[in-house]
Amino acid sequence: MEKYSKSLPELGIGNAPAYEMVAADVRALSTALDAPDFFAHMDPAPSKIAAKLVGLNAQYNQNLLHPDLSPFATKAERRVIDWLAPIFGMSDGHMCCGSSVANLTGIWCARESGATRVVASADAHLSVAKAAHILGMDFDAIAVDQDGKLDPSELKDLSDSCLVLTAGTTARGAVDPMVQTIAVWTHVDAAWAGPLRLTKFRDVVSGIETADSIAISAHKWLYQPKDSALIFFRDPQASKLISFGGEYLTVPNVGVQGSRSAAAIPLLGTLLAWGKQGLAQRVENSMKDSETLAHFLKEHPETNLCGWPQTGVVNWRPKISPILDVVQRLGNCASITNISGDVWIRQVAANSYVDIDEVIREIEKALQ
Repeated sequence: MEKYSKSLPELGIGNAPAYEMVAADVRALSTALDAPDFFAHMDPAPSKIAAKLVGLNAQYNQNLLHPDLSPFATKAERRVIDWLAPIFGMSDGHMCCGSSVANLTGIWCARESGATRVVASADAHLSVAKAAHILGMDFDAIAVDQDGKLDPSELKDLSDSCLVLTAGTTARGAVDPMVQTIAVWTHVDAAWAGPLRLTKFRDVVSGIETADSIAISAHKWLYQPKDSALIFFRDPQASKLISFGGEYLTVPNVGVQGSRSAAAIPLLGTLLAWGKQGLAQRVENSMKDSETLAHFLKEHPETNLCGWPQTGVVNWRPKISPILDVVQRLGNCASITNISGDVWIRQVAANSYVDIDEVIREIEKALQ
């Protein structure tokens, strides 16, 4: 940051020079999510059409809080919701700025329906506990089994609870059993694995349609730029639980956010460009990549595989080399996570441009 003055400049340098100055650093200093060996996180490069439409969106700066300021964007979001919600057994929903907000929205609906407690697995995303704290609800973490899934036998009386099930935990990609209970409300955090519903792996998230609400991160396996997520509701009247009016509003404001960007437009463009089959093929290729890597690690004499990947997340450890040294050598090819108190290497099949053979070569070099 040396070339940027520590205090706000009195005089500007002009649009073109400023753009070139900042753009050069964006290009040089950003993580390349589409690199052939990027396999570290749940962050794919967005679709090319989505990236272009984000720029166009910024020029028009539409605000979905006011339909008169977003005549096309409001209709685009409605169309995307109508396309996707039925695939998950849902009937309504809206977009928001991330799955943390989507989870907060679903749990908020649960509180408005009478829930006073949130129950989720010990491996649930931290946004679930945060949502409970924000909403003034108690939070209970339930033990997971050896595969990282919520153990249904640990569930007690849920008559006052919002049960949050996870479809794709951050550490292991585990999918909780889609149990049916007498909970006040069941919310599924499907930020990561939800899009499997559109693929031949749809049975991995079988039962998700019985939930009252579902959160999906569009900037993961729907290949959208950040910040983009969806919250779906099974009951078409659920949105009324979290709707507020105001003297300056022509329609009620639904959900946590007030002003919202036209995030549905890049998603609409992506779905039009790829279709259901094109989207499914990319996700299915990622699942295949994770299985190819798991096969390699299972057979390698110097690595221990932590279970078979459930939703494209691979966890393993070197038998001899210090794990942190290996991770450092792997760079953006891998990250680390904690499983049952132990550190494991974590690799995630999100990058649709990955060369899995290149990833394997990087692991072989890191183990030497």
